Amino acid sequence: MKKVVGLIVMLVFIQQFSFAQKESINWHSFEEVIEKTAANPKMILVDVYTDWCGWCKKMDRNTFTDPKVIEYVNNNFYAVKLNAENKKKKFEFKGKEYSEQSMARNMRVRSFPNFIIMDASMENITQLPGYREPENFVSALKSLLENFDH
Repeated sequence: MKKVVGLIVMLVFIQQFSFAQKESINWHSFEEVIEKTAANPKMILVDVYTDWCGWCKKMDRNTFTDPKVIEYVNNNFYAVKLNAENKKKKFEFKGKEYSEQSMARNMRVRSFPNFIIMDASMENITQLPGYREPENFVSALKSLLENFDH
């Protein structure tokens, strides 16, 4: 019996360890991306979400865990999570102070989830509103980058 319990414990540990090693999108704060873009210009993907948004949670669970999405986003964008209802977290952007909530309003986000694409100079290019399956999300991002004149 001790051997069986030991084996089960070991299998659970191995499963936990392999799960922890799973790739994920490199999410940054808005402040981090301001610094990163200044040092190494790159497009920015801002995931504007709320805690109560079911479709936002589904994006996190289904789309943002897909290996193709992870690879494409990490290779082509700095990714930011922005809580559209957070009034407490403040940062400076282009000489003004914003909360995550006021930044979402400034970006004219009215529905969730919503994805703001910014160029390397941190200017908004477009919005991609609504839940998207992994393949659709990657193809929308690819199409946008192909049509964007860097």
